[in-house]
Amino acid sequence: MNKIRKTKSVKLIIDALKENKAISIIELVDRFSDKMNKTTVYRILDRLEKSGILHSFKDQNGLKRYAKSNTSRKETETLSSHAHFLCEDCGISSCVSIDLNIPSAFNYTIKNSEHLLLGQCGECLAG
Repeated sequence: MNKIRKTKSVKLIIDALKENKAISIIELVDRFSDKMNKTTVYRILDRLEKSGILHSFKDQNGLKRYAKSNTSRKETETLSSHAHFLCEDCGISSCVSIDLNIPSAFNYTIKNSEHLLLGQCGECLAG
């Protein structure tokens, strides 16, 4: 895999994802529309995901969201499984650190498992 060059565009996208929140592709394209075109955003996200710096998941509407990975590339090449939380009120999403046990399935090799938890975040519950 080629090394990711830290261009201004790459740095902008990585910095946007440092808060440990997942951001939708639409939000990222809108946020950077004055700095880079949509194709550049998609290309950078694809490279960052392939390198293991980011990971993605689909929300309840099938919209792709991106988040910063907390594991090395070698770890993601084995079974990847963790949960994502999406607030149904404000739309904020993030990775959730919980233990997930993926059962083995006869005659299948499971390489990935996605879990989307829907509900209300702490701020929406308080407010």
